[in-house]
Amino acid sequence: MASRGRVLAAPDKFRGTATASQVAAAVAAAAARSGWECDEVPVADGGEGTLEALGGRLRRARVRGPLGDPVDAEWRMRDDGAVVEMARASGLTLAGGPDGNDPVQATTYGTGELVATALDEGARRVIVAVGGSATTDGGLGCVTALGPRRLRGIDVTVACDVEIPFVEAAQEFGPQKGATPAQVALLRRRLERLAQVYERDYGVDVRQLPGSGAAGGLAGGLAVLGAALVPGFDVVADALSLAERMQDIDLVVTGEGFLDAQSFAGKAVGGVVELARDAEVPVLVVVGDIYADELPGGVLDGLEVVSLVERFGSERARADVTSCVEEVVAEALRSRAGGG
Repeated sequence: MASRGRVLAAPDKFRGTATASQVAAAVAAAAARSGWECDEVPVADGGEGTLEALGGRLRRARVRGPLGDPVDAEWRMRDDGAVVEMARASGLTLAGGPDGNDPVQATTYGTGELVATALDEGARRVIVAVGGSATTDGGLGCVTALGPRRLRGIDVTVACDVEIPFVEAAQEFGPQKGATPAQVALLRRRLERLAQVYERDYGVDVRQLPGSGAAGGLAGGLAVLGAALVPGFDVVADALSLAERMQDIDLVVTGEGFLDAQSFAGKAVGGVVELARDAEVPVLVVVGDIYADELPGGVLDGLEVVSLVERFGSERARADVTSCVEEVVAEALRSRAGGG
């Protein structure tokens, strides 16, 4: 039977319930049932899930965890270089979440060890994804582990999932990492002093550098060693040739757990929608839930948006994400011209 059309499945993760790859596979299953072809391209925005989205040969290294205990951290080696996800070495989950974390002592040293491991194995290009951190050390641990000369001649790209500048990382994200108001004030003062040290020792002023506050300032620390800070979705989209893969596509399906204002402020779903609009391809956005009152006016214009919670109820939407996604997509494909 001839294909009825071509779908590009480019979802982000549904945090806590399904990975981006699992959701993309559900879209592909719906496409197969409906006689459509599907290109599965799970995406990410520089946060957790970036390692899986970019793929490559799996590697592991034992490094120092965020609170000092050793952890076995995964990273990937692609043909064009290494991919490191800081959350695998210095993530909040490794610290036991906000309640188990020590936000003042948490260190990015293990992330530096992970990058060093990639270099030791021959990588000359490294992508560092910086979401999900336990840390607000301004990247000092990472810088210490790498040393000032380690990145010379190395192309390092930091995939930032936020645009916040260096010092503001303390009050913006410190509380999410378990910091009390007094600790937030301490962390802010420490970042202010560290920014001065970085400027004195490396000649780089990170204070107003967009994205330098990502991962509690880790992005800024890597920037002083010569890394380029790039919006995380742009890094992923470029590595996956996402814009090119939208050619000759009849429908793009994307989605995530919660659709809110952040979804269209540098996050993956907003990035996919923007590329699809540029390519003039219709978009189906399937999400767990929608915070409609938070969305800027007009961002959903021209999009087909389905909330799994509204459609199936909260319990099933959370317990059975992939079958819900498959059902929604199959219905959407059947209803489209030529879809049967």
